[in-house]
Amino acid sequence: MSDTDSQIKSEIDGADVVLFMKGTPVFPQCGFSGQVVQILSHIGVPFKGVNVLEDDALRDGIKTYSNWPTIPQLYVKGEFVGGCDIIREMFEEGELRPYLTEKGISLLSDEG
Repeated sequence: MSDTDSQIKSEIDGADVVLFMKGTPVFPQCGFSGQVVQILSHIGVPFKGVNVLEDDALRDGIKTYSNWPTIPQLYVKGEFVGGCDIIREMFEEGELRPYLTEKGISLLSDEG
């Protein structure tokens, strides 16, 4: 396992919900990352944002790690869930909140 893989695994293991994104949750630097942050914030999911723009090895490594070509990437309890399109679709179909609840994630808000 490379240092980058170890770093990625450590981030994923360190929080129940981890979003590998461009920018930060407070200041997303790409529209897709921003959309996922908005969705997670809207349904009250506590999550950790990992800014891939700060580290080229991480930016490339996460794509290899997940075998997924794009960023953002959402992990829940160590499991890769998907990128922006998948998260948005799950949200619009009303599947995201039940999925997170099933995984044992406590949501901060019960609206939506």
